[in-house]
Amino acid sequence: MKLLLLILLSLNVYAVDILTSYRNNGTADIEKQMDLELSTEQYWKTQIKDGDINFGFIESYENILTCDKSLSSLNLYSLDENQNFKFKKKYSAFTGKMKGDKIKEGDLRTPTGIYQITQKLSKETKLDPFYGPFAFVTSYPNVYDTYKGKNGSGIWIHGLPAEDRDEFTRGCIAINNSSIECLNKNIDISKTLLIINDSEVKQNVAKESLVSILAQLYAWRHAWLYDDIKNYLSFYSPNFVRFDGMDIEKFRSYKTRVFQKNEKKTIIFNNINVLPYPNSPNIYEITFQEHYKSASFEFNGDKTLVIELDENKKMKILTEK
Repeated sequence: MKLLLLILLSLNVYAVDILTSYRNNGTADIEKQMDLELSTEQYWKTQIKDGDINFGFIESYENILTCDKSLSSLNLYSLDENQNFKFKKKYSAFTGKMKGDKIKEGDLRTPTGIYQITQKLSKETKLDPFYGPFAFVTSYPNVYDTYKGKNGSGIWIHGLPAEDRDEFTRGCIAINNSSIECLNKNIDISKTLLIINDSEVKQNVAKESLVSILAQLYAWRHAWLYDDIKNYLSFYSPNFVRFDGMDIEKFRSYKTRVFQKNEKKTIIFNNINVLPYPNSPNIYEITFQEHYKSASFEFNGDKTLVIELDENKKMKILTEK
């Protein structure tokens, strides 16, 4: 705490008020004020500064793969020495036989969305030669796909068989074998994100939108941290459905019971990513690592929110996991 006070004083942030509060009330009021400051747009403007926000606000990934289904291309962008995502390589690709977004198993469509790469397959893992030397398994269906009632599985980025084949897939993204080998050398799958769109993946995301969303994310956290159930629930859409099917009414009842415990909590977010969802105006995916601890529950793991900005640019959570 001594170090914290010295830092605050050096920044001249409410220095007199902070010391007076600490003298009279200890650390609790200072912590609450700092938690509130994290929900201000001014703070997030300083955090973003002139950082690369072409694809969104990204703290977890070093590589972005973008797939433009209309041009049958897969593009690799990687962080350079200045922490900017720079175009590195373009691969010609085959995608699903049928156009449009994937809806159900067997519809021969490649999904539109944001996906992690969850696994790498190779001959060492007994990969079928039909898929070439490597295959990268994606996280389809993701949280938003499930919310929209989409199903199916097995969407990969993979190579090609030795024999001739059709110039389309059953929904995967296929590139030639020299390309998949090149891709394998250039990415760490745990630090690579895949964005698939029916057309060119949107870049040059508005800084104002990201600042607003990040500030509101921490306003939601502040309400959660200090048991402000009314404000907390105001961040949820009437159309909210949790990943496990819990609708907004059941969720409201459940959270009201939890908040009534009035437990002291620790809630920390790390490795935050905010990306506009392809082909979905005003929809954003937010992911982060959540560290939550109270007297009755503890969680450390990945968290996903899919939010919509309403007509007043208010963040409304559609689904979460």
